Amino acid sequence: MMNLVYMQLFPGGQEWLLILLIIFVLFGASKLPEVARSLGRSMGEFKKAQKEAEMELRQFERELREGKYTKDEKRAKLEKIARDLGIDPEGKSDEELIEEINKALPKREKAEP
Repeated sequence: MMNLVYMQLFPGGQEWLLILLIIFVLFGASKLPEVARSLGRSMGEFKKAQKEAEMELRQFERELREGKYTKDEKRAKLEKIARDLGIDPEGKSDEELIEEINKALPKREKAEP
């Protein structure tokens, strides 16, 4: 079931050709390398931010196990990580935030409260 959902969310071969054709028509041949560079830089920055958030989450998990945080400090740290990943923490419990953070990060060991 998950593979079916995954397959429907991402474009396949024919879809990529259509996307490239539309980009070519919109931007023209001379702008295509510039658009590709910009897209590559954007993806690189996104992956870098995602890795930083993941490293911060791992450090937070380690420190949490060591008992370094009070309840308020734990909540503040969770909210910061959530905001870094583009998640709105308002009105969500710690467990809900952890679940959403795990969904936003690439496959890895899941965070624990």
